[in-house]
Amino acid sequence: MAATNPPTAPFAEDPTRSRGRKVPEAESRTRTPFARDRDRIIHATAFRRLKEKTQVFVAHEGDHFRTRLTHSLEVAQIARSIATALGLDADLAETIALAHDLGHPPFGHAGEDELQIQMRGFGGFDHNVQTFRVVTKLERRYPRFDGLNLTWETLEGVIKHNGPVTDKLEKPSWRAIAEFDGEYDLRLSGWASAEAQVAALADDIAYNNHDVDDGVSAGLFFLKELLDVPLIGPHVRSAMEDYPDCDQSIIRLEAVRRMIGAMVDDVMVETRRRVEEGGIRSAEDVRNLGQATVAFSRDMVEDLAVLRAFLMDRMYRHWRVNRTRSQARRILAEMFQLFMAEPDVLPTEWQAKTEGRDEAGRARVVCDYIAGMTDRFAIEEHRKLFHLEVWG
Repeated sequence: MAATNPPTAPFAEDPTRSRGRKVPEAESRTRTPFARDRDRIIHATAFRRLKEKTQVFVAHEGDHFRTRLTHSLEVAQIARSIATALGLDADLAETIALAHDLGHPPFGHAGEDELQIQMRGFGGFDHNVQTFRVVTKLERRYPRFDGLNLTWETLEGVIKHNGPVTDKLEKPSWRAIAEFDGEYDLRLSGWASAEAQVAALADDIAYNNHDVDDGVSAGLFFLKELLDVPLIGPHVRSAMEDYPDCDQSIIRLEAVRRMIGAMVDDVMVETRRRVEEGGIRSAEDVRNLGQATVAFSRDMVEDLAVLRAFLMDRMYRHWRVNRTRSQARRILAEMFQLFMAEPDVLPTEWQAKTEGRDEAGRARVVCDYIAGMTDRFAIEEHRKLFHLEVWG
C-alpha cells in the first residue's frame, strides 16, 4: 500500500503565520510565502550558475559527475521527502535546501580556501555568509529592493540551518550577518526551524552518498574496497548477494540507494525520539530545545565519521583531485591579485563598483565577482587575462 502523508506536525512552520519579509509585499494569490521563496531562488542568476560549479570534480571533467546544481536538487528532493514524512512544511525545507550552496565560489572548497587566503585583512570569506549576501543583496531582480526579499523563516534557515551562529559573529567574514541582524533580528542565538534542520541533514545524506557514487564512477576506488567501510559496506554486500549476476555499476547504484534509505530512516527515528523526549509541541519549542531536533543517531554519526575519513583519504585528497585543486587555486589567486592591482581590467559594471572604495571595499567587490563565476567562466576569464591572443 502506498504511503500517505501524515498530518501536519504541531512543531511545523505555518506559512499563514510567517513573520513576513523585510520589505513588505502583497501576498501571492497562488503560492504560500515559502513556495514563493522557492520560486525566487530557482529563478535567481546564482542558482543557474550552480550548473557549472564544482562539487568534487571540476564541472568540465565529465558529464556524469555531480555539480553544485545537481547536488542542490538532490538535497532538495531528500529534504522534501523527510519534511513530508515528519509532517513539516515541505516547501520551506525544499527552499532552504535549494538555497544552501548559492554562495559557493568556482572550484568547490578549493575555491573557498583560496578566497579565504586572498581576503585575509579585507574582511574574510565564508561561503555560508556569501549565500546570505546573494539572497539579501547581490541578486538584483526587483525594482524595490536588492536581493530576493525572502521570508524571515527562509533567511533564518539559510544562515542557521547548522545551528546557532552567535559564536561566529566576531569573525570578520561574518560582519555582513551581524549588520543585517542589527536591522532585522534573525534570533541568531537559537536553533532554526525543524524544516531548516531537515535541509541540513539532507545535505549530509546527499553528498555522502553521491560522493561514493562519483568516486567509484571516476575510478578513484573500487566497489569491493567499500565492503569493510561502515554504513556503505553492508549495503554493497547485500546488493551483491541479492543480485549476484548484476553489472557492478548497477550494484553501486543499488547500494547507494539503500544507504540513502537507511540514513533517512535513521533521521526519522532519532527525530521522533527527540521530539517525544523534548516535549516538542510547537515551532518555538524547536528553537528553544538547546540541541538539534532533527538529527542522526549516535551510531549513524560514528559510522558517518568513518565513511568521511575513507572519502577524505581516497577521494578528496586523491592526487588527481589535488592536481585540479592546485590549478584552481592558482587561477583564482592570480585573477584576484590582478583585479586588485588593476581594477580597470574588471568588466565595466564591476569596475564602477570599486570606485570611491578603500582597499577592503575593492577587495569585496573583486571577491564577489570571482565568487559568482562558474568553473568554466573562471578558466576562460583567466585565459583571456593572462594569455595574449595573436591574430594571424
